[in-house]
Amino acid sequence: MKKFFLFASIVFGALSLQAQQNPVSWTFSSKKVGDKQYELHMTATIQKGWHLYSQVQPEDAIAIPTGFKINNNPLLTLEGKIKEEGKMEKFHDAKLELSAHQYSNKVDFVQVVKLKANAKTNVTGMVEFQTCNDEKCLPPKKVNFTIDLN
Repeated sequence: MKKFFLFASIVFGALSLQAQQNPVSWTFSSKKVGDKQYELHMTATIQKGWHLYSQVQPEDAIAIPTGFKINNNPLLTLEGKIKEEGKMEKFHDAKLELSAHQYSNKVDFVQVVKLKANAKTNVTGMVEFQTCNDEKCLPPKKVNFTIDLN
C-alpha cells in the first residue's frame, strides 16, 4: 500500500510540474497610429527551445494554430486581419511527413482597430495557443486580455 501511495505521489507531482510549465509569456498594449486608429499589439515572448505556432498552418500540420477571439465592442471596428510580425520558421519533418509554421523567441500579433467616436474604451478577448519543443507539446492554453485605448 505504501508503494502505491509513493507511486501515485510521483505521478501526480510530475503531472503538476508539466501543468505549471509555461514557456510563453504574453504582453498586450495599444499604440495610436492615426485619428481614432490604434494598433493592438499582442506579443508573445517564447523561452529558448520552444515554438509558438502561426495562425495559419500547412495542410499536413498537426499543431494547433494560434487563434484570437476579440470580443465585440460597439465603439470600434476591426480593420483587416491580425498580422504576424516576427521571423516565421517553416518546419518540415520528412520522416513523420509533418510541417508547421512556427516562431521562436518572439512574435508580435498586430490588429488595427478604429474608434467610431472619440471615447475611452478597451478591447477584451482571448488568445488560444500551443507550444512545443523538440521533445513534447503542451496542451493548448487560453489567456484572456484587456487592452486600454487612450
